[in-house]
Amino acid sequence: MQVITTPLHDVKLLQPQRFGDSRGWFAEVFNASAFASVGLPTSFVQDNQSFSVRGVLRGLHYQLGKPQGKLVRVLSGHIWDVAVDLRRSSPDFGKWAGFHLKPRNDAGELELLWIPEGFAHGFLVLSETAEVLYKTTNPYYPAGERSILWNDPTLNIAWPLDALDSLTPSVSTKDAAGSPFLSADLP
Repeated sequence: MQVITTPLHDVKLLQPQRFGDSRGWFAEVFNASAFASVGLPTSFVQDNQSFSVRGVLRGLHYQLGKPQGKLVRVLSGHIWDVAVDLRRSSPDFGKWAGFHLKPRNDAGELELLWIPEGFAHGFLVLSETAEVLYKTTNPYYPAGERSILWNDPTLNIAWPLDALDSLTPSVSTKDAAGSPFLSADLP
């Protein structure tokens, strides 16, 4: 597995090796000993899968008390995935990075995104539909659930809205009521 550093400290792109022939291919997308050897978590407690249509924007989500690290994999479609560093002690506090994720990247490689605990996470669906699967290091904790506004002016995330051809992002009622970054209840 190749581990690629990103602009945010501790956020990693992972490219598992694929083995294939004329019948198709096989890849090991999670192996505890391989993850441990590169300093990634080996214990995940929950798998989540979402299906969304073009223009759906989910996030920016995070949890207090039981923060979730997320290992994100796109099964179908194309999303623009965003991580925001909420760790006050981090040199990247308040910074974000965005990643185009598909079942295979433009070079044909499988790609997963590792977002550690202490980050907000969200994504925008750029294809007609998308299925996203992600593993978490802690279970869903409703009492700690929080959301930062996706279009917060302080974060100034450059969502690729032009790729939606004038379609307005579809945001849940909960996410539309998210907190501005400067007044958010942060870890």
